[in-house]
Amino acid sequence: MAKIDRLFQYLVSSGGSDLHLSEGSPPKVRVHGGVSPIPEEPILAGEEFKELLSEICEPAAFAQYLESGDLDFAYEMDEMSRFRCNYMKQQNGLAAVFRLIPTEIASIEDLNLPPVIKEFGHMRSGLVLVTGPTGSGKSTSLAALIDYINTNFNRHIITIEEPIEFVHSSKNSIITQREVPIQTPEFSDGLRACLREDADIVLVGEMRDLETISLALTAAETGLLVFGTLHTNNARKTVDRIIDVFPADQQSQVRTMLAASLRGVVAQLLCKRVDKPGRVAVNEILFATPAVAAIIREGATQKLYDVIIGGKAQGMQFMDDAIFEKLQAGMISPQEAYMKSIEKGRFAPFLPEEDKVLANSGGGAS
Repeated sequence: MAKIDRLFQYLVSSGGSDLHLSEGSPPKVRVHGGVSPIPEEPILAGEEFKELLSEICEPAAFAQYLESGDLDFAYEMDEMSRFRCNYMKQQNGLAAVFRLIPTEIASIEDLNLPPVIKEFGHMRSGLVLVTGPTGSGKSTSLAALIDYINTNFNRHIITIEEPIEFVHSSKNSIITQREVPIQTPEFSDGLRACLREDADIVLVGEMRDLETISLALTAAETGLLVFGTLHTNNARKTVDRIIDVFPADQQSQVRTMLAASLRGVVAQLLCKRVDKPGRVAVNEILFATPAVAAIIREGATQKLYDVIIGGKAQGMQFMDDAIFEKLQAGMISPQEAYMKSIEKGRFAPFLPEEDKVLANSGGGAS
């Protein structure tokens, strides 16, 4: 048993999501969104802390981390506990953040995601983007969708991740999971290779540079179903981000490619619950229609709002409507709804009087 395992055991038993270790500070855990120190744990420092981190890491990778200052990998404490590990350096020395990855893959129903999300699993080609800030549950939702496909269809699914988080076993589909940089140097390398690997579906863990985004668009155009993630909060920002990555002289061509290949966007945020401990996902959903394709080609993404509002019958959903639904159900507080919403004015009337003053002065907007 590694020395660090007792800290992981505390994280698991407390129902937390992340363990934070930083030289010069005591260990801390994130539970239901808030961060607090682990009681009676000493401040982390010196060789003892360095040894704590090195014990669960490959020696060559740890040497690389000490030189470069960054490292990502996965660690399995036992059959029930797997962690995504990020090592970094900070002003006081070494530091690390560990995200607990559930070994059981939750279903779309378990996660209370809109059932219409399953429709993306029935598609045969094109680009589907799952977006949201760090820690919003994108990986968990994508794992649920991949598991739905794996259970119900005969496909070859390739995932390219850094690191591999959810481990899938092949059911009706064949699943090939590749980790950056262990099994493939970069996301772009893995994506380029999958065009020669008889894939039906490819999941790109992060579309963070021009080359990866360009290859994802090409793969979607050539007949693959591509799932990718971006750190954007809603459908409009997602489309803008994809196009803005490219140089100005290529953007017109990219708009045409995206208009042809985009199948949909699922944006996700997590809101802190008030009815019980935990957080609840809220989603904006856009399905690509001829109107959406025309809007993308024109570069008039502000019109996507009207398409989403008008597309409720097809399962489309505007983020603020999803937040309002959770507020009306008593699942989240008015303050949480206000902070996570796009149109703040819609939620300001629900705030307590003392918070309305702050909102009106502009202090409450995020």
